Amino acid sequence: MIKLTSIVKSYTIGKEQVDVLKGIDLQIKQGEFTAIMGPSGSGKSTLMNIIGCLDRPTSGDYFLNGERVSDYDENALALVRNQSLGFVFQQFQLLPRLNALRNVELPLIYSGKPKKEREERAMEALNRVGLSDRMNHLPNELSGGQKQRVAIARAIVNNPKIILADEPTGALDSKTSVQIMDLFTMLNRDGTTVVLVTHEQEIAEYAERTVFVRDGKLIGEDESAEVSES
Repeated sequence: MIKLTSIVKSYTIGKEQVDVLKGIDLQIKQGEFTAIMGPSGSGKSTLMNIIGCLDRPTSGDYFLNGERVSDYDENALALVRNQSLGFVFQQFQLLPRLNALRNVELPLIYSGKPKKEREERAMEALNRVGLSDRMNHLPNELSGGQKQRVAIARAIVNNPKIILADEPTGALDSKTSVQIMDLFTMLNRDGTTVVLVTHEQEIAEYAERTVFVRDGKLIGEDESAEVSES
């Protein structure tokens, strides 16, 4: 499903070239729950952005569902993001003037779905994450955990095959983090591929597979490599 081959990502700062990713090779199969773990500055979020077609590699090949998306233009990448991927971010990324239902509808608007279908599917997604009683609330009327549930509902409303979550519990307390991770586990059991970026071991443990990143390189998998914040 996801295949990265010799992925390099570099930035030019002044006269200096900074290599953030240094030849990443990674495969993630359909239906896997994979955590990408590493300390701050390790390159894990850059790797997630490439997997999510939010950024392009400087070199290397990225295949998604058998298609070489690393060469797609911006319009083609936008279509992939809308139809195949769902995104969940640490800071929720909800539009403050839209209620929960309208926030969840957004990917369907971009897909050109009619209003009735949008509302029905958004209500179904909110019900799936346990927020059917909060659909008319604005983001500032919701707790942090409820905001993240709305974000998850928005991520799944287009029935994507892959959910990408970048530090989804970073802004939440421990109890709420458990509830959110239980949701990701439920989605994965229902057949959705989940790719999660985190620097927290207790969050990574929800995944069935963990890959470790440090200094722009994969350094191991599962619990065989140690990652510290030093």
